Amino acid sequence: MKTQIRNIVFDMGRVIIQFDPDHFLDRAGITDLKDRKILKKEIYESPLWPMMDEGRLTEEEMIEKVRPVLPDHLKKYTEELIKGWPYPIEMIEGMEDLVKDLKEKKYGIYLLSNASFMQKEYWKTVPCSSLFDGTVVSAYEGTVKPDRKIYEILLSRYDLKAEECLFIDDRKVNLEGAEALGFSVYPFDGDAEKLRSYLQTGGIL
Repeated sequence: MKTQIRNIVFDMGRVIIQFDPDHFLDRAGITDLKDRKILKKEIYESPLWPMMDEGRLTEEEMIEKVRPVLPDHLKKYTEELIKGWPYPIEMIEGMEDLVKDLKEKKYGIYLLSNASFMQKEYWKTVPCSSLFDGTVVSAYEGTVKPDRKIYEILLSRYDLKAEECLFIDDRKVNLEGAEALGFSVYPFDGDAEKLRSYLQTGGIL
């Protein structure tokens, strides 16, 4: 880890909050394996989903596109799975306390996320969201990680230096994008205690 880290930049899904399509299907009560496969393919694995992150499609527009291709008995789930997945918000265990501890240590806390326009609404319900000093959300910027531009937007908007930032994400390609600009990076695997140990070892916590 580079020295003089002053800012911690977090991804959102699978880092701060849960984003697990199988869990969302469980929560909706969908147990049939064939039905689950169809819904995952047509919703979460669809090329339409990244279009929402890019700001090219709203949830309502995606629902209208997905409904016609689903079997009749599955159409009723589209709104719940496309618009309803963040309710209730479920945190990655240990991350709320970790963000609080970093804030107490006077680090700048930022969010850099590939997410849709809807993010601004559900982000308010994330318990530690008020601790963040700034957010950059792809749909509002018209560019997504790992495009160089979105990292540059974060740095410019909040007057940050890449070499003073640690970026935490669960996707290797996103980490590589940040590293190319000089960020320190940490590959998050869902284990907040492992991350805490890393931060302690590096003298951040």
